Amino acid sequence: MIVAAACGAETGEQTELTRAEKDSIVAQLPVPGASGVGTAMQARDRANARAAEHDALVGNRP
Repeated sequence: MIVAAACGAETGEQTELTRAEKDSIVAQLPVPGASGVGTAMQARDRANARAAEHDALVGNRP
Protein backbone atom coordinates (compact mmCIF):
# COMPACT_ATOMS: atom_id res chain seq x y z
CA MET A 1 0.00 0.00 0.00
CA ILE A 2 1.28 3.45 -0.91
CA VAL A 3 0.19 6.48 1.05
CA ALA A 4 0.92 10.00 -0.12
CA ALA A 5 0.44 13.17 1.86
CA ALA A 6 0.62 16.71 0.58
CA CYS A 7 1.85 19.71 2.52
CA GLY A 8 0.34 23.16 2.31
CA ALA A 9 -3.10 24.58 2.07
CA GLU A 10 -5.62 22.85 -0.11
CA THR A 11 -7.08 25.03 -2.80
CA GLY A 12 -9.68 22.56 -3.96
CA GLU A 13 -8.15 22.58 -7.43
CA GLN A 14 -6.73 19.47 -9.00
CA THR A 15 -3.90 19.90 -11.43
CA GLU A 16 -3.79 17.51 -14.34
CA LEU A 17 -0.48 16.07 -15.42
CA THR A 18 0.68 16.58 -18.96
CA ARG A 19 1.26 13.56 -21.17
CA ALA A 20 5.02 14.01 -20.77
CA GLU A 21 4.70 14.10 -16.97
CA LYS A 22 2.63 10.92 -16.99
CA ASP A 23 5.11 9.20 -19.30
CA SER A 24 7.97 10.27 -17.05
CA ILE A 25 6.26 8.67 -14.06
CA VAL A 26 5.57 5.47 -16.00
CA ALA A 27 9.21 5.32 -17.16
CA GLN A 28 10.30 5.10 -13.52
CA LEU A 29 7.92 2.31 -12.51
CA PRO A 30 9.29 -1.17 -11.87
CA VAL A 31 7.05 -2.79 -14.49
CA PRO A 32 7.89 -4.53 -17.77
CA GLY A 33 8.23 -2.05 -20.62
CA ALA A 34 8.67 1.00 -18.41
CA SER A 35 12.26 1.55 -19.50
CA GLY A 36 11.05 1.52 -23.11
CA VAL A 37 8.85 4.50 -22.33
CA GLY A 38 11.89 6.39 -21.03
CA THR A 39 13.92 5.43 -24.08
CA ALA A 40 11.13 6.61 -26.38
CA MET A 41 10.94 9.92 -24.52
CA GLN A 42 14.68 10.43 -24.97
CA ALA A 43 14.41 9.66 -28.69
CA ARG A 44 11.54 12.13 -29.00
CA ASP A 45 13.54 14.82 -27.22
CA ARG A 46 16.57 14.24 -29.46
CA ALA A 47 14.41 14.41 -32.59
CA ASN A 48 12.78 17.63 -31.39
CA ALA A 49 16.20 19.15 -30.69
CA ARG A 50 17.42 18.19 -34.18
CA ALA A 51 14.29 19.66 -35.75
CA ALA A 52 14.69 22.91 -33.80
CA GLU A 53 18.34 23.14 -34.85
CA HIS A 54 17.39 22.54 -38.48
CA ASP A 55 14.66 25.17 -38.31
CA ALA A 56 17.13 27.67 -36.84
CA LEU A 57 19.62 27.00 -39.65
CA VAL A 58 17.08 27.15 -42.45
CA GLY A 59 15.12 30.10 -41.09
CA ASN A 60 11.77 31.08 -42.52
CA ARG A 61 12.22 30.12 -46.15
CA PRO A 62 9.08 29.87 -48.30
